This record gives sequence, C-alpha cells and structure tokens, in this order.
Amino acid sequence: MKVTKAIGMASASLALSVALASAAGAATWRYAFEEALDEVQGKFAQKFKEEVEANSDHTIQLFPYGTLGESADIMEQAQAGILQFVDQSPGFTGSLIPEAQVFFVPYLLPQDQESLNKFFSNSKAINEMFPELYAEQGLELLTMFPEGEVVMTTKEPVKAPGDLNEVKFRVMTNPLLVESYKAFGATPTPLPWGEVYGGLQTNIIQGQENPMFFVESTKMYEVTDYITFTGHNNFTTAVMANKDFYDGLSEEDQKVIEDATDVAFEYILDYQEGLTEEALEKIKEAKPSMTVTRLSEEERQPFMDAADDVEQQFLEMTGDSGKKILDQMKADLEAATSG
Repeated sequence: MKVTKAIGMASASLALSVALASAAGAATWRYAFEEALDEVQGKFAQKFKEEVEANSDHTIQLFPYGTLGESADIMEQAQAGILQFVDQSPGFTGSLIPEAQVFFVPYLLPQDQESLNKFFSNSKAINEMFPELYAEQGLELLTMFPEGEVVMTTKEPVKAPGDLNEVKFRVMTNPLLVESYKAFGATPTPLPWGEVYGGLQTNIIQGQENPMFFVESTKMYEVTDYITFTGHNNFTTAVMANKDFYDGLSEEDQKVIEDATDVAFEYILDYQEGLTEEALEKIKEAKPSMTVTRLSEEERQPFMDAADDVEQQFLEMTGDSGKKILDQMKADLEAATSG
C-alpha cells in the first residue's frame, strides 16, 4: 500500500510539474500522437517539429504512442493543457464531437488518392465547420489528413457480409464504427489498441481494421491470415492544439504553427504515395501464406448497401448539425472528384 501510494504521489507530482511547464510561453511544446515515430502520424509530427524549430526559438518534444498512455489519455492531457498538441483520429473524439464520426460513414470518402488529397486540402467542412466544433471542446483544429485505405485483417476469408457473421471484430470506441460493423454482419468489439495483438493471438477477437502501413508495422499479419480490401473507408486523423495555449500565443507564434502545419500536411500527402503497396510487399515477404483479396465492385455492393443504414444512424445521432456537416462534405467531395 505504501509503495502504491508513493508511486501515485510521484505520478501526481510529475503531472503537476509538466502542467506548470506547459504555459503558452514555454520554450518546449509537447506533442503526442497515436502511432510510432516511423509511422504516418510520427512522420507528420517530425516534419512539424522540424519546421517549428527552424522558424522559432521553441522546441517540440514528441511523445509517440504508449509513452503517455492510450488515446483517451492523451486527449485528456491535451484538453487539460498538459500537452500543447495532440494527433488523434476522429474515431476517438466521437464521444466529444459526435459530428466527427462522419469520417466513419462507409464508402463516403473516395479511394482515389488524388481526389482524396484535393478533398482534404479544400474541404469547407474540414477547414471552416469542424474548427468551431473542436473549439467547443477546448481544442484548436490545425488540420486533418488521410492515412491510407482501411483494410480488414481476419482469421477467415471475407467476400461478403455473411462471412463476418459472429466474427468478433475489434473497433475503436466509436459509436458509428460499432454500427458499421453491425451492419456488415460482425460482432463489433471495442478494445484499446494495446490489447489488439494479444486479443487476436488468443482468439478473443478474430478481426481488426487499419491502414495497410499500420497492419505491417504493428505485425497484425502475424496473428491473422487474410487481408481484404473492401474500399469502405480511408483512415483520417486530426492534429489539434490546446485552445487556451494557442489563443495565448503571439500572432508570430501562431503563424509559425500554421506554416509548420501547412508544410507537414503537404509532406505527409507526398510521403504516402505508394505506401500501401510497399507495406503489402513487406507483409508478403514476411508471411508468404498471407491471402490478400481486393473485392470487386459487385462483391462490394452488399457492403455498400449496408452503408446506407449507417449514414442514417449518423444523422439520427447528430441531428441538424450532423446533416449540415454531411451535406457540406458531400459537396466538397463532389468538387474534389469532378474535373
């Protein structure tokens, strides 16, 4: 008991000292994200850090996944001002910002990289509407960017929704993602990321979804046998600052952050060119028995039909605000995919 109490006091003391050091004028700014340094969010963070440090007297301290806890922990720390910056998928902010779940409406986002990049660069929904919603939660939305087509990795082949029947499929703690996999026929099972590999290894779950680079880097292929491209989504992430911190900065420092964000955004889009195929080749080399399937348009249709119900559930969850976001996103997507 005494040891536990001492550890608790030491942790509280550390948290307090970190919080006290996190004022807007601090020389060091802290930035946490949900992936490793050599993964997409880590690459973005490193470029952001490089730009900030080259153009100001500030330094950026990076905290990759796991160093400060799970996704929920780093979001709480960002809202509390312990962290100045955080990169987190809208999947994990769905409870805070229900409208952000729009990124989990299946088959809404295009898989064509050029159209996708245009959408994220020019979207009115992302650049004008979402910042207001994030601000209500004490967060300054700096940017959103795609991380790659989401694939399903499973222990059994998936060709149709019926193949997911009774499959316990790991999902993020996101209400709409849960509904998506229910619609697809699976048994959605929310789990913290740290428990996914072990859950697959012990058959507590039989499937999970992520972009291909993440499947390769986290070795999900070691505990699953099938990779299926269903085309249902592209993983999205959001980079945010604590709003009190950001609003307390000088205009000069805000400009440094905005410019660093713009440079890192363009860099990460270029970085991802060919990343999915590169990861796939690494997986095939490491595990030649891995079966990779790309569903045809005809095979995708039953999944797309199920997506109609999920879109309706999104609207029921979010009301008029969600409808405005969805309508604007559809208009933005049409502009990105035409011409």
